[in-house]
Amino acid sequence: MRDMISNFLVEKALENKDFYVLSGDHGYALFDKIRKEADDQFINTGVTEQAMIGAAAGMAKTGKKVVAYGLACFIPMRVLEFIKMSICYEKLPVIILGDGAGMIYTTLGASHQCAEDIACLRTLPIKIFSPADKFEMKLSLIEAYSTDFPCYIRVGKCDKPTVHNNGPLTKLKTNIPIHSSTNTTAIFATGSMVSTGLEIAKEYDLSLFSCPLLSHFDRSEFLASISNFKNVISIEEHSIHGGLGSIISDLIAEEGLNTRLMKFGVKEHFTKGVGSYEYAMKFHKLDTESIVEAIKNAGLV
Repeated sequence: MRDMISNFLVEKALENKDFYVLSGDHGYALFDKIRKEADDQFINTGVTEQAMIGAAAGMAKTGKKVVAYGLACFIPMRVLEFIKMSICYEKLPVIILGDGAGMIYTTLGASHQCAEDIACLRTLPIKIFSPADKFEMKLSLIEAYSTDFPCYIRVGKCDKPTVHNNGPLTKLKTNIPIHSSTNTTAIFATGSMVSTGLEIAKEYDLSLFSCPLLSHFDRSEFLASISNFKNVISIEEHSIHGGLGSIISDLIAEEGLNTRLMKFGVKEHFTKGVGSYEYAMKFHKLDTESIVEAIKNAGLV
């Protein structure tokens, strides 16, 4: 997935001399190619995330196409007000790349974990993308680049398996079928958790949908997908509040659907101590074994 990002940035930099990438002193290897091919279009602003967002907004106002990159715990979290007023209020087409979203940097403690970004940004006029693999990432980047609207692309754990094993996608949809079944229970997952969902869906013969669009999505498409099932399971490496699970519960409540929802996500507490990614996922009961145990106990499989 990271190679897809790197190649896309270089491609656009070579195509468009008004294309710039700003980094808040992160992602060194990710930018090796663009520094080599178009060094004058890459700017390391240092550890000044607020200033970087302000600079990105100013450059966008002069007609530049700008990507602002940082760890999700800092961008968007540390700079939320700047995104709100400098980018969203002004309706500027800045692309924000929030890397390391979720529990990836648990080894660095709670300050580097990010389970709130989607919830915070869903309150603002900004498109939110949460791609599951390199194919969804490519389409997210293409759509974000082509729109004249603020965009946020959430980058989760990048070494998870590809979920679209039938080849590249041609269109980014609200709900992308990954695994089909006649079972009355379906999994809806987003980002890094789609691969976990696929593992469970194959083992227990459940339908699985990837949900890469978490704002400005096709509501009717989402409703059509949900209404086909008696039970829906949402899985996300994000808070259970304000993310995919909340989107689905809102749709069920607002439309009066007779559908049961079981949500998996980060509860209202931090990871205890410091440890590996696997440790954090197990702590929050987002590992495969914990999810399977819970849905079995609920009688959904």
